[in-house]
Amino acid sequence: MVNQNRLITDLTQPIAYGRTAEIYAWNEEQVLKLFYNWFPLENIQYEQRIAEAVCGTDLPVPSVGEILNINNRFGLLYGRVDGITMFELIEQKPWNIFRYAHRMAELHIEMHSDPTNATLPNLKTKLKNKINQAEGLSVKNREKVLTGLADLPDGDRLCHGDFHPMNIIMTAHGETIIDWIDSAVGNPLADLARTTIIARGAMASNQIKKAMQKLIVRIFHHAYITYYFSTCPAGKEEYLLWLPIVAAARLSENIPELKSWLIKQASY
Repeated sequence: MVNQNRLITDLTQPIAYGRTAEIYAWNEEQVLKLFYNWFPLENIQYEQRIAEAVCGTDLPVPSVGEILNINNRFGLLYGRVDGITMFELIEQKPWNIFRYAHRMAELHIEMHSDPTNATLPNLKTKLKNKINQAEGLSVKNREKVLTGLADLPDGDRLCHGDFHPMNIIMTAHGETIIDWIDSAVGNPLADLARTTIIARGAMASNQIKKAMQKLIVRIFHHAYITYYFSTCPAGKEEYLLWLPIVAAARLSENIPELKSWLIKQASY
């Protein structure tokens, strides 16, 4: 359900910008994610359902509220989280990079530790659909990727789908994990591979422009992966098998600066 249109002229400057929306302070306890006009209402309703499902877990996530129609744009209310991202904190205090990498790994392990009852899409199904939509894959390689996906085990764990230090907010009361729109139920090693593909792609492209930031991401990601597998040693070989599959699926997101790199990563 969407609350009827309200004409509001006193929205302050956005506190953050995203690809699909602007974030505004709404009140002391909530922020408004105000979507651009081109973003479909059904996608916002889907995001609301996903956020509600994730709120039913014990993980540190923001609360989600109603959908509003503001000045003929749709917005979704979220619980306000005051803090900065883990990545911003790493840039401010690079000497703590290993501590933050270990903490991110701990949060991912906690996410993956138990079967979830959250009503979310199946991860293997999502990956299959994305691979079928991916541009740039040859017919032969698409078939190989889909065969590789079919051969890998499914799972029953909560998978974030976009887990990286920009989606972890560091607050005075601990961390809060945000941006769950790509979450699913599936194999945690696929979720781990997704984080790796995101990090390696950023380092290999102009998504990260500064050499120092690339170095920080390289050191951070290596420490994070090392700590994850030191705690959960089983599955490292299987994790490697997920990497080309996740890379192929990411092609469907049509990120120009990553296309050639992702095609190489998806090649068998």
